[in-house]
Amino acid sequence: MPEFDTRDPLEPHFWDERFAQQFMPWDLGGIPEQLRGLVASRDAAADAAVVPPVALIPGAGSAYELDLMCEAGWEALAIDFSPNAVARAKKVVRRWPERIVQADFFTWQPDRKLDVIYERAFLCALPPEHQPRVVQRWAELLPHDGLLAGYFFFGDTPSGPPFGIARAELETLLAPHFTLIEDEPVPDSLPVFEGKERWMEWRRR
Repeated sequence: MPEFDTRDPLEPHFWDERFAQQFMPWDLGGIPEQLRGLVASRDAAADAAVVPPVALIPGAGSAYELDLMCEAGWEALAIDFSPNAVARAKKVVRRWPERIVQADFFTWQPDRKLDVIYERAFLCALPPEHQPRVVQRWAELLPHDGLLAGYFFFGDTPSGPPFGIARAELETLLAPHFTLIEDEPVPDSLPVFEGKERWMEWRRR
């Protein structure tokens, strides 16, 4: 384990240090299987006249997924409040640098209505007391019928990140705003998440 000066994951420098030292156990190094399936299924169902989905990847880190979404024609944007994360993402996703932005998820404002928010190791990056705030922000950003899709980490991990959440607690937080429409095991989990995460899709009420 490398030595770090910052222990507060609410501070950008916490993540800057970890990217600088290449300590990224949450980084898959590519695009996960179930996201590929989601993008493919939406593309197959889309009519040529339909406007491409507008998607947000908060806490994007290396932003591998942005490449897949943009290649499919989505109007996707990756945001992260860590300067080092943004710099890394722009090296990883070279074709779409203008779609990688340094921003705070809680204050960032979209310039158009979102259709999809992709969750990947963002909720579990924050201490449990801040997780209701994330859910509230998801609900604010997504309109009726918008889709919250991604990977949700369950468990009791008070010394995170990653900070797990009990499934019942997640459902309590999401139920006033969202309806669960997909729930699957994850075949390509990283060791830090293995056996404790689910692919889920939630439709905004």
